[in-house]
Amino acid sequence: MKPASGSIMLAAGGTGGHVFPAQALAAELDRRGRVVDIVTDNRGQDFSGRFPGQTIHHVASATPSGRGVLGKLAAMINIALGFIQARRLIRQVGPAAVVGFGGYPSLPTMLAAITLSVPRAIHEQNAVLGRVNRLLARRVDVIATSFPVTKGLPPSNSQPKLVTGNPVRDDIHDLAGQPYVVAASDAAFEILIFGGSQGARRFSEVIPQALLALRPELRRRLSVVHQCRVEDLDAVRRIYDEADIQAETAAFFTDMPARLATAHLVIARSGAGTVSELAMAGRPSVLVPYAHATDDHQSRNAEMLSSVGGAWVLPEADLDVPALAEHLAMLMTDPDLLRNAAKAACGRAQPNAAARLAEMVLALASGELSGRAAA
Repeated sequence: MKPASGSIMLAAGGTGGHVFPAQALAAELDRRGRVVDIVTDNRGQDFSGRFPGQTIHHVASATPSGRGVLGKLAAMINIALGFIQARRLIRQVGPAAVVGFGGYPSLPTMLAAITLSVPRAIHEQNAVLGRVNRLLARRVDVIATSFPVTKGLPPSNSQPKLVTGNPVRDDIHDLAGQPYVVAASDAAFEILIFGGSQGARRFSEVIPQALLALRPELRRRLSVVHQCRVEDLDAVRRIYDEADIQAETAAFFTDMPARLATAHLVIARSGAGTVSELAMAGRPSVLVPYAHATDDHQSRNAEMLSSVGGAWVLPEADLDVPALAEHLAMLMTDPDLLRNAAKAACGRAQPNAAARLAEMVLALASGELSGRAAA
């Protein structure tokens, strides 16, 4: 393999929860004058806007879970092909270190880094080690975590583990310190609703109906931004239109940081990225953990905010129209409650997460941070 070129290779892809921390780290490394190479799978074809100035490489990968025997076999073949491609890529680029952000798009590159003995690390966004990171954890030099307590980590003596926090994108980071302004009793009340990067069918079924069930004087104040699945858009728009609720609906909003900045309340899943962004922006939220998340990690993520009063957690099993309508009516009529929740959420922000992660990665690349990963 070529001598290390000094570049840092980041392996990420799939949902925003895996990609946004890589995006934040790439920007931080770029500010420090380091060359960054991004490796993802074919789903990351539109990454150029998220990683300006960085070289983006694609290798094959796939998710083997829940696809039947033939689907799993095809996925494993794709992962094997990606492994071969990633080994070739690493030999060509000669990175000083490789960092994986979980998810199957990162797996071929991380396996290649292991077999080529390149300094390597993983970053775990959630409060529970994800499936791919769990597979890799004993074979990397250092593990970075977002939470002080992360379930599923290898024994403490296996390699260094550093709590860096979960880096957020620069445009979310810029929201830190912006004051939370409560809505006057007769003013518009802005609610931002999103179910993660893929939307959420249950949200589309329940939340518009819950808003419709509010008292007329509260319903008239609503200003809703609702990100939902493409297949749900028409039905959701119809409910809002028929109820005369001011609402914007879309499958994806490109200006989510601006929407978050003006929100009086957020209703969302509790993926690691969402929780970190709510803390950075200091916005109160109703969190509905995805019931089928691996090891119920979204419930554990939500505790970061709910444990200090920065969010209210509503289990998906309890998400129904009467319960949500009652809870929203309470929040809309108690500005002090929202103000205190915003302050509590802000107290959980990790504004230095990208810098801490960058320092860890650069120490690994320079040989200052040596782990005890198995070869």
